[in-house]
Amino acid sequence: MRTALWLYLFLFFAFFDIHAQYPILTPFAVSLGAGPALIGWMMGMYSLTHLPGNLLAGVLIDRRGGRRYIVASLIAAGLILLVQAHASLPWHLLLLRAASGFALAFLSPACMTLLASLSSDREKQGRYMSGHGIVHTLASVVSPAAGAYIVSRAGFSGTFQSLGWLMAATGVLAYFSIPARRVPQPLAHSEAGDASSGAAAAGNGPESAAAILPPDPEEREGRLPVPLRVLLLPFLISCSQGMLFFELPLSQMGAGDGMVSTGVLLSLMSAGALVTLSLLFLNRFSPAPRMASALLGLAACFFALAAVPALPAGAVLFLLGCAKGILFPALATFFISLGTEGRMGRIFSLQSIAMSLGSFAGPVAAGQLRAYVSPYFLAFLLVMTALMLLPRAAACGRDFFLAGPDGRPA
Repeated sequence: MRTALWLYLFLFFAFFDIHAQYPILTPFAVSLGAGPALIGWMMGMYSLTHLPGNLLAGVLIDRRGGRRYIVASLIAAGLILLVQAHASLPWHLLLLRAASGFALAFLSPACMTLLASLSSDREKQGRYMSGHGIVHTLASVVSPAAGAYIVSRAGFSGTFQSLGWLMAATGVLAYFSIPARRVPQPLAHSEAGDASSGAAAAGNGPESAAAILPPDPEEREGRLPVPLRVLLLPFLISCSQGMLFFELPLSQMGAGDGMVSTGVLLSLMSAGALVTLSLLFLNRFSPAPRMASALLGLAACFFALAAVPALPAGAVLFLLGCAKGILFPALATFFISLGTEGRMGRIFSLQSIAMSLGSFAGPVAAGQLRAYVSPYFLAFLLVMTALMLLPRAAACGRDFFLAGPDGRPA
């Protein structure tokens, strides 16, 4: 539990830095001369460069543990922010966002793998995932408004410098506070596991151990450890979120103080997520109904933003945040159910890859199509597609509809 508390503390500072940039990146890009299409590419490039990092993260985290990658990601991202404070052209910002995306690609898989390794009990793992979401949301409640306020006082350069030093200092403190954990090696499952371990001890090296372990069906057939229809869920969800983060700052730029207004609206959305994340008893329910109800709520909110502009945006975004607070812990619990010991890094890496692709495609598509259709309506269509795919994706989990969080029949 002590490790989890330290991890939550440093995650708070990391997420604070990341979310504080959301309301100010678009105005900063506009001040450098960027148009909507280039802004979409700038936001999407951050997610696109997550992909090589996610591909490396899955294998490296399983082999060496996540601590070193958390530290390196935070320090590198802080240094990039310090350089970003001196960007003078749109393509400077594009390249720096791409570098930041790669640097932070290791953070989420490493953190979630460390949290999942703290317990083998499904319900406790679900609670750790909810704790991760609570910390993330607490940071995102205060950081957008705080980022907009700091910009109004210190300007863009001073804000990025402050956030960069905070991120780098968080990485240094994480190095001294997160204990190194021994990474468990994959073992054979079921009753054959004991006999296999005994034979491995009698062998002469890794070759003899590999010879007695039953080959993984996915690895033997060259398949992904997670079916494609499962990966479509985080892809579609993150694609809709990318469209939201693209459109919201642009829609508020016509207001008197667009950055502050955007920061307040993002904080309201995070406050809604915090409300539902705090309802820890929801972890006792199967992930399937939680995901279905949350996706339905997300779709309704996106439709309201697109079709009923007279509704208060703050109220709609608060409800949208409530749906997100239910959705993401359930999605994380589902991905945990797909993994085995020694393979959680690969599972979360694939989830991060799917979300990175969605976060790249969402802003880019919104930037290209904004003149023809509302990005909010596109997000509505994507969430409804995810809702229709949910039954087939959920069938891949272990007793996903009938079992409780601990894997036993409900």
